[in-house]
Amino acid sequence: MTQQPTDTRLLRSALGRFATGVSIVTAIDADGHPVGLTVNSFSAVSLDPALVLWCLDNNSNNLAAFRGASHHAINILSVDQEELSNRFATWPIDRFAGLHWQPGVGGAPLFDGCCASFEVANETMHVAGDHTIFISRVERFKETPGVAPLLFHAGKYARLA
Repeated sequence: MTQQPTDTRLLRSALGRFATGVSIVTAIDADGHPVGLTVNSFSAVSLDPALVLWCLDNNSNNLAAFRGASHHAINILSVDQEELSNRFATWPIDRFAGLHWQPGVGGAPLFDGCCASFEVANETMHVAGDHTIFISRVERFKETPGVAPLLFHAGKYARLA
């Protein structure tokens, strides 16, 4: 049955049929505090120059911090990091309380155990509908071969078969 895009609940359900990886995007806010949240809207844009993008809801409490940050870190979660994903998807809590992390470029928090991480400079932003698209230049990255990614599909976590 074909639906009209005005039914946002059904549209969200249909969009959820696209399996994605799960990542936590982090930065340091204007006061020097770490901020971060779970996203599945991460994508490669270009290899030359090395550009990636991710999207953030315009109603997010973290929007001003990410808009003002010079750098972000994109932590691609491994299958063993479901708890970390849930922690950074929950609001309001101190997501960094008791959590070990290392500062990346610009101080953006990096986590151990990820499949990959990208340390990026905040290049440009575009408001598009109810989200802001952040396009970032990759300055450094790390990959951990052999570590399976955490996936998200149809509103639930998933694993590679």
